[in-house]
Amino acid sequence: MKLDPITLRLFVAVMEENAIARAAAREHIAPSAASRRLAELEDRLQVELFTRSNRGSTPTAAAYALLHMARGVLNELDGIATQMKDYAHDGGRGLRGHVRVMANISSITQFLPAQLQSFLSQHPHVDVRLQERVSNDIARAVADNEADIGLLNNGSYGNKISLRPYRSDRLAVVVPRGHALARHRSLALAQVVAHDLIGMHADSALNHLITRAAADQGLQPRLRMKVTGYDALCLMVAAGLGIGILPEGSARIYMGTLPLRCIRLAEPWAERQLMLCVRSQDALSPVAQLLVEHLCEPGPTEIE
Repeated sequence: MKLDPITLRLFVAVMEENAIARAAAREHIAPSAASRRLAELEDRLQVELFTRSNRGSTPTAAAYALLHMARGVLNELDGIATQMKDYAHDGGRGLRGHVRVMANISSITQFLPAQLQSFLSQHPHVDVRLQERVSNDIARAVADNEADIGLLNNGSYGNKISLRPYRSDRLAVVVPRGHALARHRSLALAQVVAHDLIGMHADSALNHLITRAAADQGLQPRLRMKVTGYDALCLMVAAGLGIGILPEGSARIYMGTLPLRCIRLAEPWAERQLMLCVRSQDALSPVAQLLVEHLCEPGPTEIE
């Protein structure tokens, strides 16, 4: 039995688009031909991948298992083409490959730019494909083989991924210069939530952390608005629309350009551990393993 990559790509597209018509359009194939290929795939595998009814098709447990394997196979095929193309350009010298990385905004704004710059300066023919996601989505993507490496907040994400320490960060409060809290050297959460807050979006780990900590202390944050990035948060704070909580390393980026003060948040939960996750260290390609070790090297930004 042989499986061709065109059919596997179509199958992955159907699973991701949740509709044969949309998947067929994405893969530039007629819907009737797409349905026929899926039926042939089931026949080859001798397993039902979709339960069909007048309401449409529903993936079976076998379909989700195949999705994980298909993504891995297609990723390896893409990697072969990319690496061979690069080898042809310089006669086969140097480390090559591509690595799929997903990271949360805290990792991206505080640590990754310098780390990736130093890694890629040593290995210029490596292709690192980076996407920003929230921590829960990162864990799921790594478990489902959508990403090779994930950088996320510490937490419980099940046994399909392996976690190791990446970096520590500390949360801080940003206020406009001249704000009533600006003269303080540190602040408790109770002092912060007495003022209007600019918060992160509802799915962010930071939003969940602040909401849970406030509930534990019987506090009710006065959330004025939610934003999707630290840059937007700092701009809103600088405009006098409220105050915000974000990682200190991310806040420092804006201190020289916006009229803000950065104040330590004096709460035990304000010191956080960021983690690196993979499905399995042994299953990583050599170039992905090298990037993992590079990312986990102690750096000057670590909290003492």
